[in-house]
Amino acid sequence: MKIGVLGLGYVGTVAAACLAREGHEVTGVDTERTKVDLINAGRTPVIEKDVGGIIAQQVAAGRLRATLDVAAAVRHPDLCLVCVGTPSRANGDIELKYVRRVCEQIGAALRQHHGAPVVVVRSTMLPGTMREVVIPTLEASSGKRAGAEFGVCINPEFLREGTAVHDYYNPPKTVIGELNRASGDLLANLYGRITAPLIRTDIETAEMVKYADNAWHALKVGFANEIGNLCKGLEVDSHRVMDIFCQDTKLNLSPYYLKPGFAFGGSCLPKDLRALLYRAKMLDVELPILGSILPSNALQVERALQAVIEAGNTKVGVLGFSFKAGTDDLRESPVVELTERLIGKGFDLRIYDSNVNLARIHGANRDYILNHVPHISRLMVSSIDEVLDHAGTLVIGNAAPEFRDVPKRLRGSQSIVDLVRVSEARSVAGVYEGICW
Repeated sequence: MKIGVLGLGYVGTVAAACLAREGHEVTGVDTERTKVDLINAGRTPVIEKDVGGIIAQQVAAGRLRATLDVAAAVRHPDLCLVCVGTPSRANGDIELKYVRRVCEQIGAALRQHHGAPVVVVRSTMLPGTMREVVIPTLEASSGKRAGAEFGVCINPEFLREGTAVHDYYNPPKTVIGELNRASGDLLANLYGRITAPLIRTDIETAEMVKYADNAWHALKVGFANEIGNLCKGLEVDSHRVMDIFCQDTKLNLSPYYLKPGFAFGGSCLPKDLRALLYRAKMLDVELPILGSILPSNALQVERALQAVIEAGNTKVGVLGFSFKAGTDDLRESPVVELTERLIGKGFDLRIYDSNVNLARIHGANRDYILNHVPHISRLMVSSIDEVLDHAGTLVIGNAAPEFRDVPKRLRGSQSIVDLVRVSEARSVAGVYEGICW
């Protein structure tokens, strides 16, 4: 293919070099003459392992060149890759002036393009930027319609400085956010020889993925450092602790606990986190990340409470009462906390959980019900139907399989506040509300 690469920083330079190496005809564009001259001389404008040799080879082979002229790079290509910077502004927002400017230039050049090229944004941008900035700017500048007369995709990059060439050929995943199927098809062809999961999705999801990734990476660094700081105070080898931690790929380094949903509870997580924070306090070790977890967890309970209040029904049914489906453990269950707060606000409740039955449970859980939440035990019923008969708003508190068809059983003006996403349906205002989806 003929490809224009707009922006010759780390991402653009590596992309241009690797694409040329794969046999494409690549024209790189940058506003800095020094970068353009370096590439045309067969030299790299960035310090990055392996990229210098690739550029020298591809310039010599005639597959890679650079220019200051956007129009010259955009007039004939099949794909235009936007790799310009989106630096931070003083208030933390991203600076979009470079994106706007290059989209104006691409749009103006598209007026003379007789085909239907695909504009692919690789710059990191917040969700909504493609539809609110990129697409309107391209359409206004070109006089053409996105998705009809030219294609649009967002294709976040996952390159690390120092290993960018290796990462280009060995990415953890390839994500394509496509405006329409044809746009995504052309871009997907570009990655046909790369062995990585190819994920095609909507534009907003693709925009968000890069931010989720980087926030997680930052959190991991901060988490490891806080564990290390506490270990040092305890005279424990932090590297040994984290080496063992990382060997657990079933729970620790895995998809477990990474589904957005309701607050955590149970007999372990809250108790152990509090104990860790107490010991850190005794050692005068500050743990701001770990210390923010319980307040963040409490906010999820508050979000659920507000969702039920906003539903506007005084009669509420709670399906699933224990902190996790398939257990009768009510200790520190966030659903118990939510229920007590609803009672305190005067809501008329009915509660059902097949695993929480006074006739069957024993020991600590029975004691907890009788001595700590006796007022709640009086609201418990024996079937889902009894809850449906009573409630205007249904709260699904855990992911028990028997609750999966409840959204299909709504009557009249009943609504659901789903805390666990028991259904794959998207939120529908006033009918089916997910707490964080």
